[in-house]
Amino acid sequence: MENNHMRSARVPPPAKPGSGVAGNFRMGRTVSALILREMASRYGRSPGGYVWAVLEPLGMIIFMSIGFSLLVRSPAMGTSFLLFFGTGFVPFNLYMSISNPVSRTLTYSSALLSYPVITWVDAILARFILNTLTGFMVSFLMLALIIATLDTPILLDVAPAMTSISLAALLGLGVGALNCALIGKVAVWEKFWTIFTRPLFLISGIIIRYEDMPDGLQNILWYNPLIHIIGHMREGFYPTYEADYFSASYVIFISLITLFLGTVLLGRYHREILTN
Repeated sequence: MENNHMRSARVPPPAKPGSGVAGNFRMGRTVSALILREMASRYGRSPGGYVWAVLEPLGMIIFMSIGFSLLVRSPAMGTSFLLFFGTGFVPFNLYMSISNPVSRTLTYSSALLSYPVITWVDAILARFILNTLTGFMVSFLMLALIIATLDTPILLDVAPAMTSISLAALLGLGVGALNCALIGKVAVWEKFWTIFTRPLFLISGIIIRYEDMPDGLQNILWYNPLIHIIGHMREGFYPTYEADYFSASYVIFISLITLFLGTVLLGRYHREILTN
């Protein structure tokens, strides 16, 4: 009898439904289906589809370049307005194109999240993966087009460029996840965040370099993670430029803290948010 008891004690408990390899496979299929659905709804209904994802930010860079070339003789760095604004706008645009869609995940996918097989994690992962891949493609094409227009070749350092792009994507995920929870819980948060971040374009180093800002303002804007990301991006395109203020650990810290808070809040309140 003792041997029978020992055998029964060694029998592992049955696996929970949706766990292990089967659970990972289910999540992969669900996320893939959500990505395909969003690709069809966002890019499949408009003429040109993905072409507009490139033309819109590229048009913004060209517009800024022409406007500032009429006001000043040369950009703050180098001789090309296109390259200067492009290296600032590309990571900023990637961050915005990830954080904004992720922050509206529950609103966009509320009908699908009523099915038990689809979770809020699936929906956020799908939006993050799609917008990150799209953003990487758009960033590469825009920078390639800008470099092709230059009269003189540049010494491109790929490592800082890829690091800044990756940091922009991680920051977009963290801020987007936190805002997704706050927008669902606090009715006025989306309007407040829109007003709060409206000057972000001007205070992130896209138009004016961090070094060219007043000292007092530098001490405040150092805490803007986009300042670090954009400064490091320009290190990859301007060999003589050194962004001494750049701190990858700070950007990663802000990204992970916001992602952690967003994940905790969504895990606790996602059902309540969906029923509102």
